[in-house]
Amino acid sequence: MTGKIVKRGFDPGDSKNFSSENIKKLMIAQEEVQWLLDRGYKIKPIIELTGNHHQLSARARSAVQRTTSSSADCEKRKSTMLSLEYAKEGCLFIDGFNLIINLEVALSGSPLLLGKDGVLRDLAGLRGTYRLIDKTDIALELIGKTLKELSVPMVKFYLDSPVSNSGRLKSRIFECSELWGVTVEVELIPNVDGVLSHMERIVTGDSIILDECKSWFNLSKKIVEDNIKDAWIIDLH
Repeated sequence: MTGKIVKRGFDPGDSKNFSSENIKKLMIAQEEVQWLLDRGYKIKPIIELTGNHHQLSARARSAVQRTTSSSADCEKRKSTMLSLEYAKEGCLFIDGFNLIINLEVALSGSPLLLGKDGVLRDLAGLRGTYRLIDKTDIALELIGKTLKELSVPMVKFYLDSPVSNSGRLKSRIFECSELWGVTVEVELIPNVDGVLSHMERIVTGDSIILDECKSWFNLSKKIVEDNIKDAWIIDLH
């Protein structure tokens, strides 16, 4: 693994975007966004309206959007979330980039966002580009450690094949997982969202998948809370 230190998801303006003063402003904006979502308004015009009103930066607007869902969506996601005590009862199907990048961001000291649905999300915004960094192996070690603690018998990682270096990450997952004591499969597919949305026992923080899948585990939150005590978590509610 490269020795170069990379801060995944870092933005030099975050100390200002998420200062204590701006957090108060974002909390108000989030309340307004959810109120409108609950009444059937679409998210994009809501974010533009509230963002303009509160003079939010583009990154702050993204934070509000990624942490806010309608009350109905939040309740639906909570109803399909499985307790981690059931993780040992079968295979977990993992949204690979989603989980690994989330942990890389936490390990980098970059902001993680706690959504109203209880899910941790990041602002890395890689958009089809990915490369292994100095935090990748650590993230994989923490995944393996947690899977062993939960007595998970098998996991299957799904990686989006169009994303750069997906093949390298697949190889790295296999290399690191040799010490996990867990059966591991990794599959490269064109559209991870489309596949996982119809399945159960999913591990992801992707809202689109969470709204459609049959059941899911909030694994990233457990890993961060148990192992990355200094993670920068922004909770707007």
